[in-house]
Amino acid sequence: MSPNHHDRHWLHHPAVPTGSELPFGDRAADWLRNGMGSWVFIFSFLGFMGLWMTANVVAWCFHWDEYPYILLNLMLSTLAGLQGGIILIASKRQDAVNAKLAEHDREEVKALRAINEAQTHLLEALRDHLGIGGDDATRQPDAG
Repeated sequence: MSPNHHDRHWLHHPAVPTGSELPFGDRAADWLRNGMGSWVFIFSFLGFMGLWMTANVVAWCFHWDEYPYILLNLMLSTLAGLQGGIILIASKRQDAVNAKLAEHDREEVKALRAINEAQTHLLEALRDHLGIGGDDATRQPDAG
């Protein structure tokens, strides 16, 4: 199976599980979302629709689904219902990924703030050691 959108874009992000780390349902939702959200699916679907209608119009002896294509309408309604569910599942998956990324970002920001505070304390200690006053360090040089 080729890598899906999730694997291609988040493969190396430590907060987002991928591949075999995901439950079967999540992998299936990603696979279906990526399949039905592609140009290949759209053109294949349009080709199937055209073939279905053409075959029923030009069939010489057996019209299995005469105009107004009731069987085709049933299949399209079923497909629309399934796609709605798949879209909701994929949306829920994307929300879970976004929540993991936000949590990871929050942890990174917290760590970066701690590093920034430590660096600030080191700079203040260095300034005190060198005898540079707080006002001298922040004062702009005279232009003249």
